[in-house]
Amino acid sequence: MNILFFLTPKAEVAYLTDEMTLRQALEKMEHHRYTCVPMLNRNGQYVGTVTEGDLLWAVKNQYNLNLKNAEDISILDVKRRRDYEPVNINARIEDMVFVAMGQNFVPVVDDRGAFIGIVTRKDIMRYCYDEYIQPKAR
Repeated sequence: MNILFFLTPKAEVAYLTDEMTLRQALEKMEHHRYTCVPMLNRNGQYVGTVTEGDLLWAVKNQYNLNLKNAEDISILDVKRRRDYEPVNINARIEDMVFVAMGQNFVPVVDDRGAFIGIVTRKDIMRYCYDEYIQPKAR
């Protein structure tokens, strides 16, 4: 099944832009209460994933726990532990099971690399349950 049926569109996704500061990223993640969010460039292309841990370690190790200084730090200067692997819009939901095992969400990009949304691990698990486990229980 095509992932478009499961896509949370970009308009409904909290994300960071690579032009934000460390402080702006912290405030946005705090406001939405997410542990990780995608980061996009000014052209809307997926750059990577920023986690709470990435921000915490940057503040602690690089900026001496000084939130005031975080106003002047570009989010691009924050080291990321890893970026979530994006998939193309033409991917099938069945192909994303292994990708989602290690990610909270799977970023979805179009043929130009522009970020168009995410598919959550919860949606992938729900599909697998409905498709493979639920029918056996009947």
